[in-house]
Amino acid sequence: MPVLDKNSPNDVTTSSFLPQTDEFPNSHVAPGNFTRVTEFILTGVSDCPELQIPLFFVFLVIYGLTVVGNLIIITLTIVDSRLQTPMYYFLRHLAMINFGNSTVIASKRLINFFVKKKTIFYYECATQLGVFLVFIVAEVFMLAVMAYDCYVAICNPLLYMVVVSQRVCFLLVSLTYLYSFSTAVVASSAVFSMSYCSSNVINHFFCNIVGVIALSCSDTYFPETSDFISAKFILNFFLFQLMQFMQLFL
Repeated sequence: MPVLDKNSPNDVTTSSFLPQTDEFPNSHVAPGNFTRVTEFILTGVSDCPELQIPLFFVFLVIYGLTVVGNLIIITLTIVDSRLQTPMYYFLRHLAMINFGNSTVIASKRLINFFVKKKTIFYYECATQLGVFLVFIVAEVFMLAVMAYDCYVAICNPLLYMVVVSQRVCFLLVSLTYLYSFSTAVVASSAVFSMSYCSSNVINHFFCNIVGVIALSCSDTYFPETSDFISAKFILNFFLFQLMQFMQLFL
């Protein structure tokens, strides 16, 4: 029987182990020189060691004030019977959204000030991006809902409690969360369905769409198109808010 040479190109590797690369110790090389990224590196705000502690306290103070302010709004609008109106109902949900949005970013950012290698795992990055999209889209739509509430209260005060009833308020808030969740699932799934096989350094202090897509080595048409459609839809709601306020003051 003929014996295959050790350097023969016909040799087939059957081991499922994927050796790590020297450049990216937490990524693996699959057959065909394909590097599968398992974590990303966040560049952060500054790489200067002397600025890490001052920046930590700056971020901590800003985050602390945000948390305290939002918790005060949430608590007062729940316990105070005089604040049980549609306006404060929407304001409570806006505070909850703002609290979640700041927490999902600041928590990881504060931890990274004390670690030398600012890494985030692949699925952790996907989760952070998805949750961030849920809150940021919900915030835009909640502001639009509050603009509509303000418009009805000023332009049609006699029918305000009929137009903006408790059922309508619940429906508007539910649709806001439903759309933001569906948008986040579609957008984050599109972004992380691509292949990442080159650099794993995200040029930002958290996982955002632009920074993650820039690292992809596959076709980015679908995620970019879905993000463009979502951004255009959100822009239309922003214009809707602007038109409502223009009608109030012109």
